[in-house]
Amino acid sequence: MEEPMRGDVTAQRERLIEGLRIYGGHYAELGRRFAAWLGLHSTDATAALEIAAAEERGTPLSPARLSERISLSTGATTALLNRLEAAGHITRSREHSDRRVVTLRSGAHIQERADEFFGPLARRLDASMTPYPPELLDRFESFVADLNAALDAHLAERADGT
Repeated sequence: MEEPMRGDVTAQRERLIEGLRIYGGHYAELGRRFAAWLGLHSTDATAALEIAAAEERGTPLSPARLSERISLSTGATTALLNRLEAAGHITRSREHSDRRVVTLRSGAHIQERADEFFGPLARRLDASMTPYPPELLDRFESFVADLNAALDAHLAERADGT
């Protein structure tokens, strides 16, 4: 089998990155629409989704972890959590043996609304992946993890905002 020419590989990588950029834009737009549907600011909706998703994975977030996930200062995260808690969208509890550790939990209605909003998309995405064999999905999962690691490293290097 003939090796692809260097230009072909470069063009393919550019197309992949462009496809992922478009996917990211669509994901951001879905987040904005979900926030509007809930009547929340987009950052508040993003935080509520992060809290619900972490809980669903069995790894509930602390305020500090949420702050890292949504790139807010601790003070801004506290204000956001105060708004979400006052509206009944989340609760803060002390479930850890170290009572200083706060665990964030989503209100049941947030998960229900997220399922209602994102459920049709989840089914559509699942159907679009069905034709691909598990081995290819494993490779793609590794590929996406590598890209995320590269982005994380780049962001960490530029933590000062430059």
